[in-house]
Amino acid sequence: MTTLKIDLVSDIACPWCAIGYARLQQALSTLPELKTELEWHAFELNPDKNAAQEPILPALSRKYGRSEDEMRAAQANMMQIAADLGLNFTKMQQRFTCNTFDGHRLVKWAATQNKASAMKLALFDAYFGEAKDVSNAEVLANCAEQAGLDKTEAQRILASDDFSDIVREDIANYQQAGISSVPAFIINNRYLISGAQEPAQLAASLQQIADEMA
Repeated sequence: MTTLKIDLVSDIACPWCAIGYARLQQALSTLPELKTELEWHAFELNPDKNAAQEPILPALSRKYGRSEDEMRAAQANMMQIAADLGLNFTKMQQRFTCNTFDGHRLVKWAATQNKASAMKLALFDAYFGEAKDVSNAEVLANCAEQAGLDKTEAQRILASDDFSDIVREDIANYQQAGISSVPAFIINNRYLISGAQEPAQLAASLQQIADEMA
């Protein structure tokens, strides 16, 4: 049986990353013969830790040079896509911009206990579903607990510099590899699938790669 290694480059603050992962799960459910190994990798949409947090709609409006109404409509469309996938994006338009570096540190820690996906999903839910500040240590520790991790250990890690180097290295490696937008699915270090593609399209791509690797 062919095993595909999927390196998923994403950010906690990226709604298409949450959608992309959910679509990946749907795609894989149609490929029962395919064995996969998933590893999460860090990317920062808001890399400045000292930047003031601001409401998401005006921030996106300025970033993309479009009106707030256009951004609101785009977000509403994503909320519907997310709902159809069983994701909670209820408060997507009430969230604020924030830096996700510490969240990525917890994902790296969670990976040592085979709980990286659970940690990532808890963070997506907190940010898009509840508009919580996922740069806040208490919010992050609660997400860790929700993911089945030890909250006290999460608090200790957040108060330290643990996993910082590995996150920085991750971000630098994928920037150097030319990844400038997320989600990015890198299959067996050879194939790149960009964006949150529809499940059927994603399944077809994965099957084609598996056939070529067989």
